[in-house]
Amino acid sequence: MINALIEAVSISLNGEFGDGYEIHMEEIKQDLKEPCFFISCINPASSLFLGKRYFRENLFCIQYFPGRQGHERAECNETAERLFKCLEYLEVSGRFVKGTGMKYEVADGILNFFVNYDIYIQKKETLPAMEEVEKEITAKG
Repeated sequence: MINALIEAVSISLNGEFGDGYEIHMEEIKQDLKEPCFFISCINPASSLFLGKRYFRENLFCIQYFPGRQGHERAECNETAERLFKCLEYLEVSGRFVKGTGMKYEVADGILNFFVNYDIYIQKKETLPAMEEVEKEITAKG
């Protein structure tokens, strides 16, 4: 489910910002072309809710590396405003998921945008089919 959420975030970012921005889901060691985004899920958690239903908490950090040198903070603030809008709802596996707890901070010229995508899932158990059973019953009297 986390990979589906990351893919939905990527699609939403591409829809808002276009092809001029690279979107990374894996760590880039060298040759980072700015402006770009980096998507990661931080500390996902799962807890039993009811029966076979589980509540999954998924905190995402979307990092933005600005392209304009000298105006990083202004560019980060403008980008954050656009992120509030485009990450509010995502379509994941045919249903909409609402982003909550949105906040951001700019540190060392890099935007760190945080959003929660909390969902309920239901585990499906696949039990083996029951074999055929034959039984004879006789009654007295």
